[in-house]
Amino acid sequence: MRSIWNGAISFGLVSIPIKLVNATENHSISFRQFHIADGGRIRYRKVCELDEQEVSSAEIGKGYEEADGSIIPITDADLAALPLPTAKTIEIVAFVPATTIDPLQMDTAYYLSASGVPAAKPYVLLREALKRSEKVAVAKFALRGRERLGMLRVVGDVIAMHGLLWPDEIRAPEGVAPDTEVTVRDAELDMADALMDTLGSVDIDSLHDDYREAVEELIAAKAEGEPVPEREPAAGGGKVLDLMAALENSVRAAKEARGEGGEVAEVTHLKPQEKPAKKAAAKKPAEKTATASTAGTKSTGKKGAAKKTSASKDDAKTGTGKRTAKKTDTAATKKSASGKRASA
Repeated sequence: MRSIWNGAISFGLVSIPIKLVNATENHSISFRQFHIADGGRIRYRKVCELDEQEVSSAEIGKGYEEADGSIIPITDADLAALPLPTAKTIEIVAFVPATTIDPLQMDTAYYLSASGVPAAKPYVLLREALKRSEKVAVAKFALRGRERLGMLRVVGDVIAMHGLLWPDEIRAPEGVAPDTEVTVRDAELDMADALMDTLGSVDIDSLHDDYREAVEELIAAKAEGEPVPEREPAAGGGKVLDLMAALENSVRAAKEARGEGGEVAEVTHLKPQEKPAKKAAAKKPAEKTATASTAGTKSTGKKGAAKKTSASKDDAKTGTGKRTAKKTDTAATKKSASGKRASA
């Protein structure tokens, strides 16, 4: 790796000579502009607005433009004369937990390489101290004509540095969040949790740039004079009409993609507008049913009472008849006995 900056890490009274190298690279495919009529390259030239003449780099200065359009010239000598303690030093100012750094502040990443054999010992000392403390170092450094903020952390066996934006460079998220009240039901959260569990974790190294691959195939086909390869269009998100249904379908699709079986439990979806109508409609039949039931109970009670009364009357009559029959039989028996005694 080619170093882009040479300096030293200032760690208290310890100075560690280092080289700064880029930790990332851009794989985006770049295009050139050309004249469609004859295929000639289109190039940008620097032209003065006053005389409309092309100007070379040696004739170009830089300056600060004020609100009225006037330019205040600023030379490289002016900037070099400014006091900048971090011109060639990465000055560590504090050690803090990594969680205190807002990811929004993170910018370009670099690797810090020990410069020379004498730098190896203090370099490893700082690396191991960062490991054991489980903290990151906040530092200030100067690069490309301006002072910057950085965060040092351990990556494997090396120290990496992330350029950080200054706190006042982070914009407040005003007007970004939804401005309407939204209620999320527990059932929707449960289904979202199920989708997160189904998707699970992923190996970042297995992810790749599908669009870049498609562009490379397109360029290769055109270069060989072959037909442009056709690809299936990506499935669009579409308009979500039913959030729960969309979550259920997402869980099902994720399980199928991972080769897992099982069905997602069906959820009955109730439209909020229909709830009051259903409750009101449910109350009226219930009242009618209760009235009818009460009436039926009263009617049944009356009939039952009537039946009992008639039954008791019949029983009374039956009992009277039995007693009358018994008296007649007794009288007949007495007469028969007296007749027998008279004849004797």
